Order: sequence, then structure tokens, then C-alpha cells
Amino acid sequence: MSKPTKFRIPFLVLTGFLLIVAPSCVNTALLPVVETNKLTAVSTNSVTCWGNVPVDAGATITARGACWSTSPNPTTSNSKSTATAGTGQFSTSVTGLIMGTKYYIRCYATNSTGTAYGSQLSFTTLLDDINDNIYNTVTIGSQVWMAENLKASKYRNGNFITKVTNPVSWKNLTSGAYCSYTNSTTDSIKYGNLYNWYAVHDIRFLAPTGWHIPTQAEWTTLMNYLGGATVAGDKLKETGNSDWTGNYVLATNSSSFTALPGGFISIENNTYGFYNIGTDGKWWSSTEIDANNAWSWSLSNSSGQAVNVSDIKQSGFSVRCIKD
Repeated sequence: MSKPTKFRIPFLVLTGFLLIVAPSCVNTALLPVVETNKLTAVSTNSVTCWGNVPVDAGATITARGACWSTSPNPTTSNSKSTATAGTGQFSTSVTGLIMGTKYYIRCYATNSTGTAYGSQLSFTTLLDDINDNIYNTVTIGSQVWMAENLKASKYRNGNFITKVTNPVSWKNLTSGAYCSYTNSTTDSIKYGNLYNWYAVHDIRFLAPTGWHIPTQAEWTTLMNYLGGATVAGDKLKETGNSDWTGNYVLATNSSSFTALPGGFISIENNTYGFYNIGTDGKWWSSTEIDANNAWSWSLSNSSGQAVNVSDIKQSGFSVRCIKD
């Protein structure tokens, strides 16, 4: 007589309990096929996701839509939206998002066997300020930055920032002020506004909610991530010569920071005025050096460096914001 066949069941012993490990009973061949096709209409708090269910695997599709999270590989246990059940192409509106935030999203479909997912896409919601100006943002390393210069004419609480159009008047200011380069609306739209450091430091807050003006340490973190200040300039600047004038062509904008040469207001050495649009850009940090000076960062059309500078607080520079 032959011996009966022995079946081995794998197990783990956990604090006196027997845990039987069973093989998965889900046959993936019976799951629907799902595609995540594209994203459209990205706004400050919403996006439209387009998908397709070409195959239902022989079982009725009972649910489909999109799921999303700020972490990769979202599932229906995270946030989700629903579309009309069935096969074929569909779109679904995703709402209630946080502005200036990166999300991961993918479509899903459920039949009687289980839920299947399409490929993952990512997007970043737009950012707006108190004036309803809309900004693109970019993730660089562990930081999230505005990808454009600030254009706000109000503080976060709705109070107007004092607009001072004559650069000579800036030398005696000890409170927040702004203007556009040569008081040009066109330049303001393209390059943002120029602000003195007192506006940067004002307790009514220059940055939108959830954002702030970067400290010297945060600027340094950015430069270090890009390989150090001696090479970071080329990685920060917009490519080409349409805005950065001259023959310097080494800028790569590999960071997608898209720094532009918005010029600045100088009050040093009795040279009061607007200077160097097209060749230079200068950005404030929120870090004070002493009663008269604060740290800034400068980029030029003639060098790949990012230069750290001590500047007089009454100077007028561009501003970028960083996410809290």
C-alpha cells in the first residue's frame, strides 16, 4: 500500500497563535483592465482625470473613477471620485485639493472579482495669492517653490502694500513697499513685482496662506541640492536669450525654477533707480543680518553661479515663496 500524500501548509507562530498563510485567491486574469489616460483643467483645488476600461473580464463593472493621494500608488482606501459604472472611456472631476500641492492619481475599476488600477500620473495644483494671481509651483528635492515671481499688491490679510513708484523715495522707507520695474504693468505680469525687505518681514505676511518667504538656510538648501552655489545658477535660470539677454547659453533650467532677470531697485552709493532688467535677477531671503541689511541671492546673464549678497533693506528685489 502506498503512503498517503502529505500536504505542507506554511505557517508562522506569533506569540502563541498559529497564523496560516494561504495563497491569494484572486485570479488577476478576472480583473478588469484599466487605463489612466490624461489629466486636464488643473486648477488651485481641482483636476479632471480621464480614463478607460477596455476590458471588464467577463464581469459587470460596478464602480470606476479615480483615486489620489500625496503619496505614490493611491488606492480606493485613499480619496476617490466615481464615474458612471461600465466600460469604455470616462472622465471624473477631482475636487477639494490643496493649492500648490503635488498629488499622485490613477484610475480604478471594480467588478465582482475585485478592483484593478491604471498607471499612475502625478500633478501639482496651482497656487494663488490674495490678488487671485495664479502661479505654477515646482518640487525641488524636499522643497516646494513658486516657479514664478510674486505679483501680490496686498498682504495675506487683505491690507494693501504701499506702492512707491519713485526709486529715490525708497531710501528713507522703514515699512513695506513695492512697485513693478519702471512701473510697467507688462513687466509686472512677466517678472513679478519688486519689494523691499520690510514687506518681506511684515507680520501681515507677504506670502499666500501655507507659504512663506524662504530663509537664508532654505535658499542654501536649494543651492546645495543643485550642486552648490557655484553651479546652481545655470540650473535655476530660464534657458535661451529671449529674456536673459546676451550670448550666455549655458543655462539649463534643469530644476524648472525658471528664474527670470527681473532687474532690481538700487539705493546704494546714491544710485537710486531701476537697474539691469534682462541681465540680472535678485531675490530676498527673510533672514536679517543687522538693522540695515538682509541676505539676498543674485543671478546674472554672464555667470552660472548663484551669488549670496548682503543688501540694504530698502532695496527692491523679486520674491519667491516656498511652501510651509
